[in-house]
Amino acid sequence: MIEIKNLTKRFGGLTAINNISFHVAHGEILGFLGPNGAGKTTTIRILTGFFPPTSGSAKVDGLDVFDDSLEVRKRLGYLPENVPLYNDMRVSSYLGFAASLKGVPKERGEKEVDRVINTCGLQPVRDRFIGKISKGFRQRVGIAQAIIGDPDVLILDEPTVGLDPKQIIEIRELIRSFSGQKTVILSSHILPEVSMTCGRVVIINEGRIVAEDTPENLTGKDSSRVMLEIEGPDKEIVEKLRTLHGVTNVSVDAYPGGGSSRYTVEMEKGKDVRGLLAQSVVESGWRLLEMRSSKPSLEDVFIRLVTEEVE
Repeated sequence: MIEIKNLTKRFGGLTAINNISFHVAHGEILGFLGPNGAGKTTTIRILTGFFPPTSGSAKVDGLDVFDDSLEVRKRLGYLPENVPLYNDMRVSSYLGFAASLKGVPKERGEKEVDRVINTCGLQPVRDRFIGKISKGFRQRVGIAQAIIGDPDVLILDEPTVGLDPKQIIEIRELIRSFSGQKTVILSSHILPEVSMTCGRVVIINEGRIVAEDTPENLTGKDSSRVMLEIEGPDKEIVEKLRTLHGVTNVSVDAYPGGGSSRYTVEMEKGKDVRGLLAQSVVESGWRLLEMRSSKPSLEDVFIRLVTEEVE
């Protein structure tokens, strides 16, 4: 549904994105991640027809976003990070206005407004002025205008920014409901949200793609971790465990009390040192109270990839 090939964008001497390529299949929700200045917004603006690439191509449903810009826009719903809403309009009136701009026939306009209001849970505020509703409802209005006209592709830039935990969960569930029906690119700094919402992730840094895979595979590719709770002297425990073959790092994470501490032991890829860890602790005369495996989070992977690129 979306295909980006060798896409490059330069602004004078600055290369914002450098020869990037990726695709998004129909019905897929893709997480598009990167630090500030990485090239996310530039890529999104090219996809949404705000400006052309310097070289390469971007296509939506087989249509070039520059050569067939109007046709592409008819297939797109876009939620920018700062939603451009009209505060002096009522919710239903604004959505009717958005429907007319998107070319929804007048005879279908009212039904379409009702549909997106129901989909986005806007019934309690449909007749209120946008400037008088909460941040959470304003975000819902922004998503409603993006999906009005039932576009095949949604591009959502930071859809949960500034929301409270309850509102984040509600918006997340709404986005997940699009899976299998619409093609979605979700750009967000909230990495746990991406893990729970997206089937695949593209990470961009300094204008280049540094990783592309499912969240599960990305976290599984990093070194595995073992969490331990041990009763004994911290310094000696850390020094002892670091000497074991296959162990790359040991850190003290917490002090739950009762003379014990919690440790994170990182292992080399493909190594399983749990047996060695248990044996070493017991032979040293310390008490092993807990041992469990733990994979790094998507946030851990993201920070590692971005840090490696900087270095």
